[in-house]
Amino acid sequence: MDLQLTGKRAVVTGASRGIGLATVEALVAEGVRVVAGSRTVSAELAATGAIPVTTDLRTADGVNALVERAIVEFGDIDLLVNNVGGADHVEHLAFADTTDDDWFDLLNLNLMAAVRTTRASVPSLLRTKGVVVTVSSDGALTPRQGALATPLPYAVSKAALNACMKALSVELGLEGIRVTTVSPGSTRTSLWEGEVGETLARAAGVPHDALLKVLPEQAGMLTGRWIEPKEIAAAIAFVASPLSGSTIGANFEIDAGARRSL
Repeated sequence: MDLQLTGKRAVVTGASRGIGLATVEALVAEGVRVVAGSRTVSAELAATGAIPVTTDLRTADGVNALVERAIVEFGDIDLLVNNVGGADHVEHLAFADTTDDDWFDLLNLNLMAAVRTTRASVPSLLRTKGVVVTVSSDGALTPRQGALATPLPYAVSKAALNACMKALSVELGLEGIRVTTVSPGSTRTSLWEGEVGETLARAAGVPHDALLKVLPEQAGMLTGRWIEPKEIAAAIAFVASPLSGSTIGANFEIDAGARRSL
């Protein structure tokens, strides 16, 4: 299927690994020119053919540097993918153990990075009648306890992100910019394979690799396996495509059937 993305110009944040890297790869394969922002440039990102920009999107200066580079390279932007996020540096699962710094750090990373990047991109996106696709999390939709829990500040920051993008889908939609959200379930990324997964395993009293093996089934994922980053990237590419031109304000859950509410 031709997604009619050839020649489009995109900015992707959090692009060095996981869903961000897979999204860059998917977009480049569709003929999109991509500026890819991340704190480090992985060998895999460098191999995509995208233009890598080393920047810290937790700061306003980092956001401005990324968007300004894209404008210099492309003239304008057709697509923004807000993917940067995570909870790697939060070790506390219990609410009582979280600190103000935990909350502020994750709100800054998971909410404000997308707010700043979207705000900086809006003037260009208005000219191109462009698209914003934001990566959230199923953790914002279904609070969990025990081995399946993610840090509460992470879940809350993603829930705030959902609310923000829903509101922007109306405000910016009236001006010709499409805003949508994609909410992955348990995806095989560094969030689970790194420090957060290790913290969850310790809390559950099981080895890390054992937790990773049983988690899809315990989460109720009907496929019985982890979601792969390329599956999320494929959804992002389709949502960004003109073929999905009437999709505005939706939040696509890609969770292998784990959340079963209407």
